[in-house]
Amino acid sequence: MLLGEDRVTASSGGTHHHVYPGTGRVNAVVEMAGAAEVDRAVATAARAQRTWMSYPPDRRRDILFDLADLISEHHAEFAWINTHDYGVPTSLAATSVLAERFFRFYAGYVDKADGASTPVPGGFDLNLVEHEPYGVVGVIAPWNGALVVIGLAVAPALAAGNAVVLKPSELAPLAALRFGELCLQAGLPAGLVNVLPADAEGGEALVRHSGVGKIHFTGGTATARRVLTAAAENITPVVAELGGTAAGIIFDDADLDAAASLSAHQGPIMQAGQSCACCSRILVQDNVYDAFMEKFLAAVARAPIGDPLRSDVLFGPVINQAAADRILKTIERAVTQGFGELVLGGNRIGGELAAGFYVEPTVFADVDNSSPLAQQETFGPVVSVMRFSDDAQAVDLANDTRYGLNAFVHTTNLQRAHTVSRQLQAGSVWVNTRSDIQPQSPYGGYKHSGIGRSGGVEGLREFRQTKNIRIKVS
Repeated sequence: MLLGEDRVTASSGGTHHHVYPGTGRVNAVVEMAGAAEVDRAVATAARAQRTWMSYPPDRRRDILFDLADLISEHHAEFAWINTHDYGVPTSLAATSVLAERFFRFYAGYVDKADGASTPVPGGFDLNLVEHEPYGVVGVIAPWNGALVVIGLAVAPALAAGNAVVLKPSELAPLAALRFGELCLQAGLPAGLVNVLPADAEGGEALVRHSGVGKIHFTGGTATARRVLTAAAENITPVVAELGGTAAGIIFDDADLDAAASLSAHQGPIMQAGQSCACCSRILVQDNVYDAFMEKFLAAVARAPIGDPLRSDVLFGPVINQAAADRILKTIERAVTQGFGELVLGGNRIGGELAAGFYVEPTVFADVDNSSPLAQQETFGPVVSVMRFSDDAQAVDLANDTRYGLNAFVHTTNLQRAHTVSRQLQAGSVWVNTRSDIQPQSPYGGYKHSGIGRSGGVEGLREFRQTKNIRIKVS
């Protein structure tokens, strides 16, 4: 772990043997943070934050630009680390590009005027509205994309004037640790960004710490409930970006070739379905259902499967044995209880890939939307396909879930695109395209898919608190 400017080699949380998902073999031993390291990190961060805010805004801006430059210089290294971290194919591992963009975007806000002077009744008093940092922000990142969360949360937190204690998952901590080293190299005060790999116990210690002003959490809904409960002890505000069972709606006027290719990538192929942005429910209009299915199954079957380190591979392993077991159990239950017709995949991949954690891309047809297969987040390469008759039914099916992070619409009718998008209960709607998070756009969910937003000016505001100052003049 990285605490201040020190690489901690002995910690109260012990060590974790990190396993490469492609082979099932240990490729690193990682120090784990416990309550003692969290205490030290928060204290170190609080001191560094005061130093950070003593810098003129243009200096803070330039340091963040320097950090963005360093991230850019290390794109190839970060892609290599990502693959070793969580088994994402190298061809899809360039998430540091997104992190760089976020740092450049938010660095540009550091030296911009922010605040207001507003009139008040009864005189000429000076009434100021100002925005101040929280102080120390805890950022809890998931294993399936620490660099993305670093862009979404760490960049705006620093730009807003905060220090950060970053807790990556013990399942994929390597990219976050390298990022912490670059923070020091860029000239950020030592301790402004601390990187503490930890399990659930270490994460809870961070959330419950009285010195933490705000928490940014990315992960599953069940864990979010525990985070919110722990944060309630100190009334610590929480931003939560959670999961979902996103629907992709294929209308009969869609470009079926494009829709099939995009749905294959966004569904079971991307990170082997292990992403909050994945489209796990595909709704297809009746009169093009058969034609779409033929194209979609072919697109899924074409995806090269293999060692994530190979440049031609698009589909890699799931994160660990526990995930593989859970996904296979979900598939077995869906088959035995008749939630839908299994038309592709459904098995563990053996042969030369048997040592890794590979599950076949799996497609169920004619799925009952009320079934657990459709309603619960599988977080694996499993997709449910179902039919609809008209626009109203498509919207009803898409919204018939407790989640609301993403939705996808495939149509060539502009009026339909506008109308349907506004009826969908989702924080982001992607029309004729894949999910493509960018720093200019706020990202977050409806319903059980989250609280607050990351990205855009909305994401910056999440890390500032508002103060009103009234000075009597007459």
